[in-house]
Amino acid sequence: MREKGPTVAAGAAARGQDARALKLLFWELEKHLKSSSGASVVAIDNKIEQAMDLVKSHLMYAVREEVEVLKEQIKELMERNTQLEQENNLLKTLASPEQMAQFQAQVQTGGSPTSAAQALPPSGPTQVLPSTQNSSTSG
Repeated sequence: MREKGPTVAAGAAARGQDARALKLLFWELEKHLKSSSGASVVAIDNKIEQAMDLVKSHLMYAVREEVEVLKEQIKELMERNTQLEQENNLLKTLASPEQMAQFQAQVQTGGSPTSAAQALPPSGPTQVLPSTQNSSTSG
């Protein structure tokens, strides 16, 4: 998940300013409606249009911000999926044919593959995976 950074804080401040501007605009509109006798319909239309533009810009900003968060989540999920696929392929290559057959049977019957894997005795010699540490030679 993405932490709230400066852009989110700036967005919150901008939304606060938008909200105050919108309140002021509606207050002016209400004051104008009470004081005028309908002669300034054009001014009222302009105020309404300004309010609608302000709401639209606020919504567009919020949508853009949400899209960025979702893009980041998609990227993280795709990376995690790739990692799990690689791990799955490695496990398939290391599993014996008996283990694979038992796993397939468990999957088909809807049992827990984890409990089936724990019930199996290790087949043959244990294989040690190469370490990711650097092996530097001294001398």
